[in-house]
Amino acid sequence: MQYVGIQTQINRNNRNSIFLILMFPCIILCMLWVFCIIFGLQTHETYQGTETNVDWTMVNETWIGMAPWAVGIVGIWLLIAYTFHSQMIQSATGSRPLERRENPRIYNMVENLCMSCGMDMPKINIINDPQLNAFASGINKKTYTVTLTTGIMDVLSDEELEGVIAHELTHIRNRDTKVLIISIVFVGILSTVLSIISQTVLRTFLYGGGNRKNEKGGGAIVLIGIAAVICSAIAYFLVSLTRFAISRKREFMADAGGAEMTRNPRALASALRKISADPGLRNVGREDVAQLFIIHPGKTAKNFMDMLNSMFSTHPSTEERIRILEQF
Repeated sequence: MQYVGIQTQINRNNRNSIFLILMFPCIILCMLWVFCIIFGLQTHETYQGTETNVDWTMVNETWIGMAPWAVGIVGIWLLIAYTFHSQMIQSATGSRPLERRENPRIYNMVENLCMSCGMDMPKINIINDPQLNAFASGINKKTYTVTLTTGIMDVLSDEELEGVIAHELTHIRNRDTKVLIISIVFVGILSTVLSIISQTVLRTFLYGGGNRKNEKGGGAIVLIGIAAVICSAIAYFLVSLTRFAISRKREFMADAGGAEMTRNPRALASALRKISADPGLRNVGREDVAQLFIIHPGKTAKNFMDMLNSMFSTHPSTEERIRILEQF
């Protein structure tokens, strides 16, 4: 496989990623507007029976009043995640900083690879786990980090380990870690907002709408409420799929960059084969953090349901990644 025009592809992916990030607040504002419509519904009696309509003036006024608060909350949420994401990831994975005197072999590998491509050396963290995996994280030079498990350092050869480290360094060079962390934050916000709104709608119709239940229009209100929740779930689903697709593309790009950096694509292919046999980590229970790893720390697809779930995977097929690398 020949990686011609890889920088052009990286630039295009980064532009698409920026568009995706800008799309998240728009989705949140649209969700807010839909739920303003729900609570703007009014039921009244007419000669023909009971009718349900929307007080659009109240809906628009409520949305205009709440929109700045929604944007502000999202901004504060993002700022908190931006400031403390490194600590959050360390807590979720159980990682700690690795000192040079503990393992000069790893430090020399990272330093040599960084010098070969002219990039600043990131921090190095370690996870005390016998299983094999690694990931890169961070959003700027102060927080860029490459994290390795003790298992991957003990099992892989020097050439294979260099291929893995080069893969993670490529994620940092391509600004993949920054985009992924921001997208993780926004998807987390959407998930939380969806949960809060769904519970609010449910409580309103179960406990706050006692009089409505006795009216003919009550059924329509309930149906609209259910439809709104379903629409929000679909919005979250589509945003998640978009994030996953971007992540899959970036894994291929990182494989290509790692192969170019080490001039040894088969070593990275061999490393991926070994990691795929034992990628799981006991300390990682969060899906948003798990997607950062070079191979998702979960089970390999074995049956139809696993294959169906693979459409939600943040990583492409390991077999496909190995096949492409071995084409050199």
